[in-house]
Amino acid sequence: MTDLIHDLIFATAERSPDAEALWYQDQSMCYAMLARQVEAKAGGLRALGLSRGERVAVYLEKRFETVVALFAAAAAGGVFVPVNPVLKPEQVAYILIDCNVRVLITSLERLKLLQTVLLSCRDLHTIVLVDGKDKLAVIPGFSVVCWEEMGGVNMGVPTIDNDMAAIIYTSGSTGKPKGVVLSHRNLVAGAKSVAQYLQNCSDDRILTVLPLSFDYGLSQLTTAFYAGAANVLMNYLLPRDILGVVKELHITGLAAVPPLWAQLAQLHWEKVPALRYITNSGGAIPRTILDQLRHALPATKIFLMYGFTEAFRSTYLAPEEINRRPGSIGKAIPNTEVMVLREDGSHCVPGEPGELVHRGVLVAMGYWNDAEKTVTCFKPIKSRQAGLTLTEIAAWSGDTVQMDEEGFLYFIERRDEMIKTSGYRVSPTEIEEVIYATECVAEAVAFGIPHPMLGQAIAVIVTAREGVQPDVDRLLSACKKQLPAYMVPSHLEVREGKLPLNPNGKIDRKFLSRQLQLLFSGND
Repeated sequence: MTDLIHDLIFATAERSPDAEALWYQDQSMCYAMLARQVEAKAGGLRALGLSRGERVAVYLEKRFETVVALFAAAAAGGVFVPVNPVLKPEQVAYILIDCNVRVLITSLERLKLLQTVLLSCRDLHTIVLVDGKDKLAVIPGFSVVCWEEMGGVNMGVPTIDNDMAAIIYTSGSTGKPKGVVLSHRNLVAGAKSVAQYLQNCSDDRILTVLPLSFDYGLSQLTTAFYAGAANVLMNYLLPRDILGVVKELHITGLAAVPPLWAQLAQLHWEKVPALRYITNSGGAIPRTILDQLRHALPATKIFLMYGFTEAFRSTYLAPEEINRRPGSIGKAIPNTEVMVLREDGSHCVPGEPGELVHRGVLVAMGYWNDAEKTVTCFKPIKSRQAGLTLTEIAAWSGDTVQMDEEGFLYFIERRDEMIKTSGYRVSPTEIEEVIYATECVAEAVAFGIPHPMLGQAIAVIVTAREGVQPDVDRLLSACKKQLPAYMVPSHLEVREGKLPLNPNGKIDRKFLSRQLQLLFSGND
């Protein structure tokens, strides 16, 4: 049985003990070894006093110990909290405090960064270091133990599939990040659904370049383990490093977000016959970038997906539909129903814009310790099943979509990214598509900045493609030619290097908006 998330590992270990489970820095780990380590570290966590449902934070880059720690926490009856390794100490402390973390698993180097904030983490009692065996830190008020010496027999606790398994913190469009609580059932059902439409099997080698604190990144692990496939962990420095690993290790599946695909599309992708599929989520991939990838990878299937952490993954567009349905985010993934609803909960007719609402087993358990925000996203729907007296809770995405006559969905706007200018609501994607179509930019991001007359002025920042120097006048001319006057950017600039990303690998619109606001206010 694989009702619990750690059972995915144990089931494959029993069936195919010598099969490769993980690759990291030229080393591999088989399923039998992974299962033994998960069991031992689960016993170690219980010996440290971890009780049922208590949180274990893992603040590490991708490595063997990171994976073992996550699944060991679940096997011990606890709840794992993957913390993005790029977060600063104050951001890490916020998470540790917010979800009352009891055990922190990290490295000596990262612990040194956290020492000034740890005293504020009132519920934390134990720190486990995966390295520095001979240099264990002494921190008053905390027990500091060595990963290698942590072990024991995992007696386990009674756990069912509806118990908490993980808390994933979203980057948040406004305010502090929210902790999305996921059950074992959520995670296992998600792995099964994705593996089904990607047709994952034990022969796959899935490359994980996204952070495991991002539900899309964590999914690369759970999907691989569900299928009994191998997962390759990578902390890349440059996009070309990813291409090198794809070639060297015969990667069959690769997932990325639009900013990364924009960089990868500029590389030479010859000699990657093993690459069976690639996937995109975390935002719409610009059509120009998509066309570049299809040209570079004619034998590779491309799956375009839509999801939000509160319901994991909602839709996918099958590769054979890309030409027939440009701009579509596809249909619901297996074992999910995706609806387009009006504010009153009634169903929109085909072509009518409404809110994307997701029902089914992937709907999360809510936000950690935040009843007010939970009721804004997790709301009841009118049941189509006559006779039921209990209310069903669905996840309301906040995103506006429309459905065609054949049930294919089209994204219209993301509520927290819309630009409100001159009384109009403007989708930044429409502007970015025009900029990308000039084929002279590597990255483009449109966003609004406060304006006393317009409400918001439209700003666009781009970076250059290799060997090309974008001309601002040319870019503005393209916008004026293809967009109404109110959608033409008031500010457009070209920057060197890469645009800043948020912890989930998406272009950080909020940071860029604040940056320009400060710049303009300083020039007043």
